[in-house]
Amino acid sequence: MSRIVVSDPLQQSGIDELRKGGAEVVELEDRDRLIEVIADFDALIVRSGTKVTAEILEAGTRLKVVGRAGIGVDNVDVARATALGILVVNAPTANMLSA
Repeated sequence: MSRIVVSDPLQQSGIDELRKGGAEVVELEDRDRLIEVIADFDALIVRSGTKVTAEILEAGTRLKVVGRAGIGVDNVDVARATALGILVVNAPTANMLSA
């Protein structure tokens, strides 16, 4: 079973879909603790509130993917993620209806 940590608020329907797909999803209430817990997860989902630094990526020894729920990946150290073999993806049309 994949373990996913969500460090920014995400709509409950999105969390439900991940769980329906068989993932264990943990919603982190204190994003400052991310570096302490990231080693236990396969995936990280962020919005614009979390800065995914090289330090966080290096601590994520199981991390395979960082998903950015929104446009762009400017809050993710993509170069370091790439060097570590971690895929970085985003959802550019996620905010289309609200915009």
